[in-house]
Amino acid sequence: MKLPPDFRKRVLAREWLTGTFLNLGSPMTVEIAGLAGFDWVLIDHEHGPGGEDTLLHQLHAASATPTFPVVRIAQNETPRFKRALDMGAFGVMVPYVSTAAETKAAVLAMRYPPHGIRGVAKFNRGAGFGGDFEDYYAHSHERLVTVIQIETIEAIDNVDAIAAVDGADVLFVGPTDLSYNMGIPDQLESPAFTEALKKVSDAAKRHGKAAGILVHNAALVPKMRDLGYTFMALGSDGGAVRSGLLGLLAALKAK
Repeated sequence: MKLPPDFRKRVLAREWLTGTFLNLGSPMTVEIAGLAGFDWVLIDHEHGPGGEDTLLHQLHAASATPTFPVVRIAQNETPRFKRALDMGAFGVMVPYVSTAAETKAAVLAMRYPPHGIRGVAKFNRGAGFGGDFEDYYAHSHERLVTVIQIETIEAIDNVDAIAAVDGADVLFVGPTDLSYNMGIPDQLESPAFTEALKKVSDAAKRHGKAAGILVHNAALVPKMRDLGYTFMALGSDGGAVRSGLLGLLAALKAK
């Protein structure tokens, strides 16, 4: 399959790119989100349900829309990258990365030799079952997007070194994990958390990378934009379904 030639360039140019998290394991919500117009979607295989069979169906659904599918793998392990990419993910989000060495390992797992250590197989969905392999092999290191999650105090301390790694395209704050690790659970507007956010966005800008974050409250979006966050996710399919159903139930019960 053909990788979009310009999306990674748009990411690194820090263009405002809208996304949402998909944690229900459903191909239907992937397609709905893509058709709704999100620039990118995060298919969550860290906390979301489902396995590789589910992921394949979710990526099929994404292909029916213009959206850019990013898969969050469960752990920074080489085989997990290979499976997601071979099935057709356009990007991979890597959780709990705390050092430059871990970041370099993730980038190497994203790329074929001589740029990395990804195993080469021509007959897979990502390479168009062989039909697009030569183009995919030649350009995947330029077009796949690597999203590094910043979720620990150690990652904040090392954020400049992480941002300096070639191929680490997005520094993506996991606000729940980071705030809990900082001892300020869900206090996303506290001075300490704001300072950490600024440290991440400053490092990203200094090294020509994008800063990203997930928020569940739309009121926080302008603040994140002002802080320099451009790879922006708001909410999730699970959250949207739950809030929608609660609203319907409240309307039915209203007197």
